[in-house]
Amino acid sequence: MSSVLLVAHHDRAEAATLARLAAAWLHDHGHDAWMTAEDAVPLGVVDLIAERSASSADLALSIGGDGTMLRTVKLLGGAPVPIIGINVGLLGYLTEVEPEVLCASLERWFAGSQDGEWRLDERMLLDVSATRADGSHAGTWTALNEGVVEKQEAGHTVRLQVWIDGTPFTTYAADGLILATPTGSTAYSLSARGPVLSPRLRAVLLTPVSPHMLFDRSLVLDSTELVEVELLGHRSATLSIDGQPALSMVEGDRVAVAPSEQVAYFVRFGQRRFHQILKAKFGLTDR
Repeated sequence: MSSVLLVAHHDRAEAATLARLAAAWLHDHGHDAWMTAEDAVPLGVVDLIAERSASSADLALSIGGDGTMLRTVKLLGGAPVPIIGINVGLLGYLTEVEPEVLCASLERWFAGSQDGEWRLDERMLLDVSATRADGSHAGTWTALNEGVVEKQEAGHTVRLQVWIDGTPFTTYAADGLILATPTGSTAYSLSARGPVLSPRLRAVLLTPVSPHMLFDRSLVLDSTELVEVELLGHRSATLSIDGQPALSMVEGDRVAVAPSEQVAYFVRFGQRRFHQILKAKFGLTDR
């Protein structure tokens, strides 16, 4: 018997229906399906609530869009639990399974991988740590997509000094700076005109947001190159992790990013590669 954690989008009625469908299939096949109260209560499926750690699951089923996948990774807290993404979102770069094949996908998963029914896609995570101007530790977070240092005041830029491997690189005058993983290259960084990176890479992507300077290019760095960002000047900024505010920053505060020892595991069915997913999402043609 496997223990399967269900994580679902709170504002999509279809997510509740699919959570019920998945739970029924799993129970019928001898497995244990459950949800946290945070998910079950808004969806009206309180009978699925179980008081246990998400990291104890053998498999996680994420029912929603990319935001739900991000939340699932956060819930797991770095535990090596495979995640199957059911797409009831919009673009859905991270979710692969369409709702109509949910049960078929579960059947393929439990059939085993020896026959090529599925494979695990490893995704790099970032450890993001913040230090106050007085040297005190302000917090540590793990990101699947990105950490972002961004202005708080409308109509103004912030000044961000960047160090690479302990050596000053430059000072950005911009709305913010995105520190992204290859997975995150198709998220906020993409909307800021950053490059698209294959998720097979281990790299750190620096993309300025609306830079007010001549140098406005992204940097793609090797994952071993330590990146630090210091907030200069009197204007405050916010550190966000995967789209969620994490810390208010003032002059002299620093953020450092480095690859995490943990990785996220996404279940992939078939042989469709990243560039094929990208092509489908953007509606690209062969010619």
